[in-house]
Amino acid sequence: MKSWCPLLALGILLAAAVPTSTRGDDAAPPQEKPAVADESLTTDQLDKLYEARTVRVAPAKDAEPVDFAYRLLKPAAIAPGTRYPLVIFLHGAGERGNDNLNQLKYFPTWIAEPSARKAHPCFVLAPQCRDEQKWVDVDWSKIESTPQSPTPTVDMLAVIAALEDTLKREPIDPTRISLTGLSMGGYGSWDLAARMPERFAAVLPICGGGDEATVAKIKDLPIWCFHGDADTAVRVERSRSMIEALRATGGTPKYSELAGVGHDSWTPAYRDPDVLAWLFAQKKPAKGK
Repeated sequence: MKSWCPLLALGILLAAAVPTSTRGDDAAPPQEKPAVADESLTTDQLDKLYEARTVRVAPAKDAEPVDFAYRLLKPAAIAPGTRYPLVIFLHGAGERGNDNLNQLKYFPTWIAEPSARKAHPCFVLAPQCRDEQKWVDVDWSKIESTPQSPTPTVDMLAVIAALEDTLKREPIDPTRISLTGLSMGGYGSWDLAARMPERFAAVLPICGGGDEATVAKIKDLPIWCFHGDADTAVRVERSRSMIEALRATGGTPKYSELAGVGHDSWTPAYRDPDVLAWLFAQKKPAKGK
């Protein structure tokens, strides 16, 4: 599903303002961005930083339970009595498997770099979708949306189970749980947000798509969506239609459509410090407010 073209230059400006366009074609012209320091992490380093865990899920009533793998990054130091943000990352189709390691590419790698861990101490939940399965059972090549199924896929059920397991075991701030994903994971982000809008403080879906009929459930959520207008793997219309539907319902999502960018819109998104600052600044209002 992902393009095999080289990673795009990190100097693409992201559109920070919410435009008034109802077509969703909010192009971001290229401008200079600060260079990102090279803090490359090896696979062995990621393996040590991210704790390997499993969660058991029953695919259906009376069905044999299945063990699903996920990884968890913890803050470098956990202060007694302090609760920390949690980011759920849903990977793309190319990272599926059963090694519980391949899903640590892109965002999980970059957020684990020393400077990022210092700036944004947090937990990161990175589940792995099984081979030949999907977070959401949709045709990625279609321009038209697919109605959301009444029940999540088995692999999405595993994400929910991993989330609940993590909340029970770790000092997570329940008002600062955010959700992001790219490509197949972008679809997953839209889907899971609509199924559990009360859980999330922010959603950052990248080059995915969702069901426009679900936007009333998520219109009050802080959302920042990214897509390249030259994407041939997942058409940009998939993000445009979600943004248009959200705005028509009274939502105020941020939308950055990257001019001339293909499928890899996640690199300029995740590597922009302004995007991370926005993500970690979001917080659900206290109950009763």
